Amino acid sequence: AMAGGLEPHLAALRRELGGPAVLSVLVALIAVAITFLIWRFVQGRKSSRKAVLLLGLCDAGKTLLFARVSGEGAGTSITDSSAVYRLSQDKSTNVTLIDLPGHESLRLQFLERFKAAARAIVFVVDSVAFQREVKDVAEFLYQVLVDSTVLRNAPALLIACNKQDVTMAKSAKLIQQQLEKELNTLRVTRSAAPTSLDGSATGGPAQLGKKGKDFDFSQLPMKVEFVECSARGSKGEEGEADLEGLEKWLLKVA
Repeated sequence: AMAGGLEPHLAALRRELGGPAVLSVLVALIAVAITFLIWRFVQGRKSSRKAVLLLGLCDAGKTLLFARVSGEGAGTSITDSSAVYRLSQDKSTNVTLIDLPGHESLRLQFLERFKAAARAIVFVVDSVAFQREVKDVAEFLYQVLVDSTVLRNAPALLIACNKQDVTMAKSAKLIQQQLEKELNTLRVTRSAAPTSLDGSATGGPAQLGKKGKDFDFSQLPMKVEFVECSARGSKGEEGEADLEGLEKWLLKVA
């Protein structure tokens, strides 16, 4: 009935515009305009988030990594440090690197403060101690990945497999495989509703990845990449760091 009522008006509009072809073009132009406005809105929200957060357990090497990338002095393990990182000669192309404390009693508190501004997250892993710390690493990463703000904003995520200068360091491929296995176990054992970092429930059961399938990082709403790096370099803190993969990624996410 509604379609029948609109037909006379559509017919009149076709006559005014010169036929159905012109009307189709008009509809297409309106659709393009709406799509463009939505795209501008999404890009605007993204461009307002300029922070790259450095997360990780204590002693993963992220504070030294922050100092080597930013050129700033290394901070302490009990507070955050920040620095503007320019990605090119163009001064407008920059992000703010923020190194967050890795101590268990502080890391979620500081992440809560900065998560809404995160354009990207660098999760630093100690590749040497990884086999011993895998459960703790997965636990912290799980808490980040089920957070409602992180899920909504879907910042790019880099797992930086640090300390590759040490012979016993585990490869990025092995670290990825072990993390996927541990995260899969965690999501099975967690029956409580996911909560944001401030403790507020988001409702519904925690669901990481796709239901009925073993977890892997490709199932997440954000793009996840792995790189091997070394903040210390082969000659310790005075040697040349191997951060090429990290710096290329920063340029890409900016």
